[in-house]
Order: sequence, then C-alpha cells, then structure tokens
Amino acid sequence: MNSSQEKIKKMMSYRWIIWGVLVLSYVIVFFHRLAIGVVREDLVETFGISGTTFANIGSTYFYAYMLMQIPSGILADTLGARKTVAIGTLMAGIGSILFGVAPNLLMVFLGRLLVGIGVSVVFISILKVQSRWFKESEFATMSGITSFVGNMGGAMAQTPLAIMVAYFTWRSTFTAIGVLSVLLAIVSYIVVRNNPKDMGLPTIEEIEGKDISSKKMENPPLLKSLYQALTNKYTWPGFFVFTGFFGAYVALTGTWGISYLVEVYNIEPSTAPNYFTVAVLGLAIGSIVIGRFSDRIKSRRLPMILFGGVYTLCWGIIVFVNGGKPPIAMLYPLFFILGFTCSTFVLGWACGKEVNHPAIAGISTSIVNIGGFLGGAVLPPILGWVFDTYGGQLEATVLFQKAFLYCFIFVAIGFVFTFLVKETNCKNIYNEIK
Repeated sequence: MNSSQEKIKKMMSYRWIIWGVLVLSYVIVFFHRLAIGVVREDLVETFGISGTTFANIGSTYFYAYMLMQIPSGILADTLGARKTVAIGTLMAGIGSILFGVAPNLLMVFLGRLLVGIGVSVVFISILKVQSRWFKESEFATMSGITSFVGNMGGAMAQTPLAIMVAYFTWRSTFTAIGVLSVLLAIVSYIVVRNNPKDMGLPTIEEIEGKDISSKKMENPPLLKSLYQALTNKYTWPGFFVFTGFFGAYVALTGTWGISYLVEVYNIEPSTAPNYFTVAVLGLAIGSIVIGRFSDRIKSRRLPMILFGGVYTLCWGIIVFVNGGKPPIAMLYPLFFILGFTCSTFVLGWACGKEVNHPAIAGISTSIVNIGGFLGGAVLPPILGWVFDTYGGQLEATVLFQKAFLYCFIFVAIGFVFTFLVKETNCKNIYNEIK
C-alpha cells in the first residue's frame, strides 16, 4: 500500500473517531433537554416552586439554545467545530454541576442557562464536521444516525435518570453528569479536527476526484449571508413545522408528561418515565427511517405532509378521545407513533439547506433549528400558566385536556406549514428559485 492509499485509509477511519466523540457530546445535549421533567417533584420539594416557575426553569435551556443557533453556525464556521464543541461542552458541564449543587433558585436558573448555552453549539458543529469528513451522498444518512444516537440521551433522561435519582439523589446525578461533560470537553479538544487537511490527510473532494478549484465558492459576507437566508421565503416553512411539532413534543416528554400520567392515570412516578422512553425511541428511529425514506423517494414535502398528518392525529387522540383520557392500553403504541412521526421535522434542516446558497448551509440550517427551541421555550410555560390558573378548580383529566389543547394547536399550525414547504427533490435548488 503506497503513502497516498494509507492516508486515504487513515482519513476514512479517523472520521469515525471524530464523529463518535462529537456524538457523545450530542447525547449529553438530549439528556439535559428532557431531564427536567423527571426531577420535577424533587425541585418542587427542594425549592417550593409553582408550576409556572418549574416550566420556566425548563424553558431557560430552550431560550438559551434558541438564541445561540445563529451564533453557533458562525462559531462553527470561524472558530471551528473542535474549539466550539470543547468550550461548549465544558460550559455545559459547569452548568450541570452548578445545577446539582445550587443552594437557591437563582443558581438553578443560572446552571440551566449555562447548560443551554453550552450544548447549543454541538449539533451545528457536527453538521459542519460531516460536511468536511463525509461524502455529500452520506450527509442525510449521517444526520439521521446522529439524531438517533443523540436521542438515546433523551432515553437516558427518562427511566434510567429516574433510577439514578432514586439511588443517588438528583443533586449527585446532575453533578456527576457535569463532571462527565468536563472530561468529554477535554477529549473533544484532543481528538477532533475541523478538516482532514489539519492532519495532512486528503479531503473528501480529493478522494472523490472532484475538481474543486473551479467550483470553489467563497462564503458571502456574514451579514449578507444572514440577510439572504432570512429573506428567503422558502426558509421559513421548516422553521414553523419544527416550532409546532417539537414544542409540543418537549411539553409532553420533557416537562408535563410525567405529571399527566401520575395524576390522570394514577401511574407510579417510578413507572411513568417508561412511557416516554418509548416516545424518545420512536423519535430516534423515526429520524433515520423518515430521512432515508425522503432520500429514497427524492421528496421532502410529501413525507412531511404524510407523517406530519399522523403526528397531528396522535395529538388529536390525546386531547379529544375519551375526554382527554385515552385508554391506558393505547398509550405505549400511541407515544411510540407520536415520537416516530414527530421526527418529520428533521427534513426541515435539509429543506433549509437546499433552498439557500450552498456556501451558507450552516446559517440556513441554524435558522430552521431556532424554530424547535422557540416552541420548546414558549409552550411549556403556557401549560404551566394553565395549571397554576385552573389547578384548584378543575379535575385532573379536564385540566390536562385544557392544557394539552395548546399543544394540539401548535401541532396543527405546524402541519399547515408542511403544505407550504418548497419541494427540492433532495437537491440544492437555490439557483432555480433566486
């Protein structure tokens, strides 16, 4: 084997090591995203907080994550994924430790804020690394696999977290996760490289024999890039689909779902997270299946309409069947299908990338990504307001039906926007629509 072949082999192997380290950071992202719902009773008991305050603690993560999406794209493009993920994961670790040892509510909010800011940079950085270390034809598949593995962190934030909290207390658990995050930040800095060239290895373009010298596109100026993506009307349908779909999903699986099962169905608090582990697994599997299905039939819009319709139907069942209390036998399959079809929003990232200039893929996908975290930040406190306002007046089933009606409205609005998605046939069409 000659030197050139050895370098190609090393590049094709080392990229998996880089991706593996980064995706571990992404597991931490999902863990923190959904963990707050499991420790609700512990926080209420420790700090004596109301439903609205609890929801605001959860939303702090999403506000931070949402506001950091465009800066995350800029950091990944300028500072590089290596330093961006290392610093972000370190900050998330410090935030988790602070959350775990917090002596008062202010420190709880500060810890949650640091976690949200820290983990917000991970996903966009992974997309950036994928664009440098993997073939273009592998991008959708790798994004689906990344989402699948990341969602395992969400699964950890359900039953496994409930078990850890029961044995080690919520404080010790979040402190330990923080220490693990700090160690992972160090590993990220040591292992990750932004580009094969950083290791003297051939790029994907060189391996594929592409003539990049004549096709090289310089990034437009930052403000011009941002303006270009923001003013492109086809960027926004994916944004609103993500807002409605993911906001409702988070409100159920990450904030109020455990309380719903305990108070409406009298399910034990230790057992209730099992139901949402199923939903998280559905989301993880759906991310891969729907992404591959979309690539295979070379359509974005049709899968979003089909699966989005089923997702809307799932929420209709939760809110309207049997007065807001579907038969308990339905819950496991219902939550799995709900999670599976919710993952329709992953196609929004591809749509955002495919309707904008190829050189600003980071910025265009980060704009779409803001939508989900806007929904995750806004919707849970709306439900918290319902619980605080009507909690002493309405029976539990009616109370949750009234609250979850807002989730259904968000989802229904998101579903309407699936019909406004610009069909790209799974290729960049910017030159055709500009």
